[in-house]
Amino acid sequence: MKVFHRLEDSAGLPFPIVTIGNFDGLHLGHRAVLQLVKQRAQELSGTVVVLTFDPHPLRVLAPELELRFLSDPEEKLALLEQAGVDVVVRLAFTHGFAAQAPEEFMRAVLSEGLGSRELYVGQNFRFGQGRLGTIQTLRDAAPRLGFTVRVISPVLVNGVEVSSTRIRDFIQAGAVAQAAAFLGRPYALGGRVIRGEGRGAGLGYPTANMLPPPGRVLPQDGVYAAELQLESHVFPAVTYIGRRPTFGQGARQIEAHLLVSSPDLYEREVSVAFHERVRDDMVFDSPALLARQMAQDVDRTHEVLNGLSAARTRVPST
Repeated sequence: MKVFHRLEDSAGLPFPIVTIGNFDGLHLGHRAVLQLVKQRAQELSGTVVVLTFDPHPLRVLAPELELRFLSDPEEKLALLEQAGVDVVVRLAFTHGFAAQAPEEFMRAVLSEGLGSRELYVGQNFRFGQGRLGTIQTLRDAAPRLGFTVRVISPVLVNGVEVSSTRIRDFIQAGAVAQAAAFLGRPYALGGRVIRGEGRGAGLGYPTANMLPPPGRVLPQDGVYAAELQLESHVFPAVTYIGRRPTFGQGARQIEAHLLVSSPDLYEREVSVAFHERVRDDMVFDSPALLARQMAQDVDRTHEVLNGLSAARTRVPST
């Protein structure tokens, strides 16, 4: 997959079939759009092109907002590549760019810049200065600008529309299983393992600790059935996120107790995937009571992960 940061670098692509968006988290709705674009590109020997922006437009237009995302820029690129995208054009989003009239954006970016032949957008797509551009604006201009417009219906899960906003809400409420159903995979956070204070080891439950990555959506404080990934190795883990109130409020951390033996993880880059919430964060009257609860957390995590493993290997009946 090629990544361009200027429109002129993308000139001359064979039959560009373009979709536009922020693609935060690359959820099932995004994947459905990309699958349609990919199929069309295969039919026409065309190029799958994603137009996206850096930074996120709201960081420029509403800098007072505390934005958190489902994926960082590099993770997003990796997910787009896995989805079969040929070219990502990641343009700098500035106040000047945001001030473009819809007609200017269609001409300079979509037509002359990308050479779009087909454009795939969602039903609520808006663009240009003041978000004045609409689907109808695109359809009216498309014939003279040399491309066609295809509007994609939203993807529903159990009758609910999939969106990045809804997934963020699920995660922040601790509903990581629901988030996974909308993402098409468990939500994961990555970082470097740091040295903790050794309290987990003292209780018989040593943990691999990491600081939450900046700018990412964080699950609600509590305990989760999770998996820790180190390179190609995946380890089951009961994972806590919070400030350890039993020992006095501290910095928020992610602490993963692995249920199987593992290599030394200190200073290694790992990723923790959250499968199901086990319980809320709690304050215990003594370390002994905390250790007793942790034993129950381990048992529940085994149940959850064993169930997931069985579901992954189950062969559908014929």
